[in-house]
Amino acid sequence: MDGDPAVEPELDSFSLTFPLPYRVAFIIVLAVWGWGINLHYLCLLNIDVPSLIRYPGRPSIHHPPHHRSVYRLASVLSSIFGFSLFVFWIFTHRNPTLVLAWDWLPLTYLVVLLAIFAVPLPRRTGLPHAGRARLRSTLRRIALGGIAEAKDGKFGDILLADVLTSYAKVLGDLYVALCMFFRTDGSATARPDRGCGGTVIVPLILAVPSLIRLRQCLIEYGRVRRGPIRESTGWGGQHLANALKYSTAFPVVLFSALQRNWAPGSTTIYRLWVLACTVNSFYSFYWDVAKDWDLTLFDGARARNNPEHAFGLRRTLRLGPPGLYYGVIALDLVLRCTWSLKLSPHLDRVADFESSIFIVELLEVMRRWIWIFFRVETEWIRNNSQPIGLGIDDILLNDYQGKYEDED
Repeated sequence: MDGDPAVEPELDSFSLTFPLPYRVAFIIVLAVWGWGINLHYLCLLNIDVPSLIRYPGRPSIHHPPHHRSVYRLASVLSSIFGFSLFVFWIFTHRNPTLVLAWDWLPLTYLVVLLAIFAVPLPRRTGLPHAGRARLRSTLRRIALGGIAEAKDGKFGDILLADVLTSYAKVLGDLYVALCMFFRTDGSATARPDRGCGGTVIVPLILAVPSLIRLRQCLIEYGRVRRGPIRESTGWGGQHLANALKYSTAFPVVLFSALQRNWAPGSTTIYRLWVLACTVNSFYSFYWDVAKDWDLTLFDGARARNNPEHAFGLRRTLRLGPPGLYYGVIALDLVLRCTWSLKLSPHLDRVADFESSIFIVELLEVMRRWIWIFFRVETEWIRNNSQPIGLGIDDILLNDYQGKYEDED
């Protein structure tokens, strides 16, 4: 509920204008635009993202760059989305009865959206063919926690799997919308019932992306252990530390579900939830800064204060001045801790509004979008500054304490 007494108690005011299925679709379309902007800006900085993910380059200069193809796909998706939403507004007029009755329209758009990505449409449609095919093949591989070898696009698998962890709540909302649609006398545009379909399925959906990354980390650890132990690769301890990071997401999901469904009002469960969120947020923040971005903020005093670079950063900065990096570090910490809004007695109820939940999901998507810029920049620097004798796919890591492992 959003506290608006002028609407029916079954449907909050925000959902009358922007029902849950449209919110899910909006964030997915936004992700396509975001990826296009990632590719475009990094291309302007001469950072070749397709080469990092082992994606074929353009055969000639007459072919459009990769980001332009993504923009074209995003434009098609946005146009259909805008038309569908406009028709929905025209025929419902924020009338609760009509909003519930027209739930098939936003779900139809979700079906179209899924078909554009999942179905190998003819090239004459003008939609990017190779890119969508690559996305499908990558999703099939990582769906069970698989990960390609470095020469086959391992970095692309890692990027996509990490993006899915930021879209876990969006995937949960997608399931909720479908569950409500197929429920007897239900409606996909009704007030979201996040317990729809049982009290276990949604928490499992929230946990799956982290489980995928956990298994990928263990696969990487196994590869290191099976290969020769070298000073450049170490014994694989950083892969285990990364797996531990993703495992900290499971207690958060578990205690959230317990609070919502089995033990509402329990002080013990609430305190355990706060502890789990704190561990997950700060561990993930540390990993973003120290491992994903190779910054020295959490290193020893000698490394942090190295005169060859700004305090806590590194020698090579491709994305902008040091102030940009400091700002992104601070923003990443804040956005990692949005759950802390529930700790305030004044904001606790606001955090449960549908509009607030949507904003939090958007903020997490924005955080991941920013993260991609710095993660790709780091990978580009690693692959273009290796010492003589190491191949492009070697991991530059001095055992567990090193910083140059192809991990997230």
